Amino acid sequence: MPPSPGLPRGTKIDESTTPREAERASRALPPAPADESFGGRSQHDANADIEHEPPGATLAEVARALADAFHAAPEWSAPSLLAAGSSVVGSRRAFVRVAVGGILESLSRPLPDSPRLLARLIADLPGFAASFRRGTRRTPVRIRSRAIAPTRAVGPGPRVDTVVDLARLLGVTVGRLEWFADTQGWNRLAEEGPLHHYRYEWRVRPGRVPRLLEVPLDRLRTMQRIILDELLTPMPLHDAAHGFVAGRSAITGAAEHTGRDVVIGLDLVSFFASVTAKQIYGLFRRAGLPETVAHLLTGVCTHSVPPRVLRAMPAGGSASARFALRQALSMPHLPQGAPSSPALANLSLQRLDSRLAGWADAFGATYTRYADDLAFSGDASLASMVREFVRGATAIVVDSGHTINAPKTRIRRAGTRQTVTGIVVNATTAPGRREYDRLRAVVHNCVTHGPEGQNRDGHPAFRQQLLGRIAWVSQLHPERGARLRREFELIRW
Repeated sequence: MPPSPGLPRGTKIDESTTPREAERASRALPPAPADESFGGRSQHDANADIEHEPPGATLAEVARALADAFHAAPEWSAPSLLAAGSSVVGSRRAFVRVAVGGILESLSRPLPDSPRLLARLIADLPGFAASFRRGTRRTPVRIRSRAIAPTRAVGPGPRVDTVVDLARLLGVTVGRLEWFADTQGWNRLAEEGPLHHYRYEWRVRPGRVPRLLEVPLDRLRTMQRIILDELLTPMPLHDAAHGFVAGRSAITGAAEHTGRDVVIGLDLVSFFASVTAKQIYGLFRRAGLPETVAHLLTGVCTHSVPPRVLRAMPAGGSASARFALRQALSMPHLPQGAPSSPALANLSLQRLDSRLAGWADAFGATYTRYADDLAFSGDASLASMVREFVRGATAIVVDSGHTINAPKTRIRRAGTRQTVTGIVVNATTAPGRREYDRLRAVVHNCVTHGPEGQNRDGHPAFRQQLLGRIAWVSQLHPERGARLRREFELIRW
């Protein structure tokens, strides 16, 4: 008999026994004798608990099939769930009764749109695994059908009820969507090549741990941009967030802290890398997206850095800080460089923002956040209890799964130069003197010596970059901005 189509060339098939004959033979085997030393169970049974792997569906597959069936059942009752479970794995299966009894005892009502969670609960029920092994030792389970429980997205943004809806929104097939999501993390271990969807660039920072830019390639970046525009932008943010938010900026955040007795600045460590896939999945679920959709969205928006990239980390920073960064980057996290990461980071920090805003309010203080830069300000009551305030704020941050960069903590009282995100806030918002003087010197040298030798950072669009910096100064100090703009017009490009 020729080999079956699709098998590798040279594959041999054992034709001595047909599948039906093998099944009849297994049913004809006599039961093994009981061994009283194992409490009435035979040595064969004890070993089978560990080694037996049924040729049919696995325990995890059966648990998922039962979860889907229970979700699609017309009623959350024992008769309805028993009928639903029996329809997918067959009647007279004792483990179905175990699953129904255990789930009804644990859950008084169905979990809304959570088949994966329900499957894990079924698989972990006391007695389910043992009942499954006993019931499948001689008669393997065949999943006869798969029940489909309808899901429905709620909340702002377009309706994305199914994986097919998500693939259509992102402009890819379901297969390519699963490849880009890579929820099992296979691509991380693949050799460098077309399977990878990111390019990497280490940025050296003198005396500090280097920063890794994880830049998605074109197709993935387009998908992440669609997710940002269609799903993330409509989601509400905390009022304290001013970074990467339409209508807000570093200037609007700094303006909240002008003319205060004390300004406190705290800095988060590894802002993007410390936001985990678990947090992002929870965010999508709380936003009302179905479980399977949230699972794939999390895969598309998070990333695990390959070991070869981590091994190439340049020198810089303490050993403990380098180890912590490598650990964070090796796990699924928000990649710094993806268009969806800033919005997701803001959304994932909403609870932290709420807690810090509440802590500040207890001291009569104001709180804002621009990316990883936390700013607090207040009057005499806060100024008299700065140590207690910083200690409490740090504890809240740590409890939320983040870390404060202690060396960058800043406490500036009235009479000293108070800044928030590089903007002076003593009386009104103004550009920092050092930053302004540096920009004025660059513009003057461009006029005197030509712009070619002044682009020391190698910026590809140096003219536009200078204009952007001048526009930023103009927003804070229109008179200074106008002077810079007049001198800029004298440059010969």
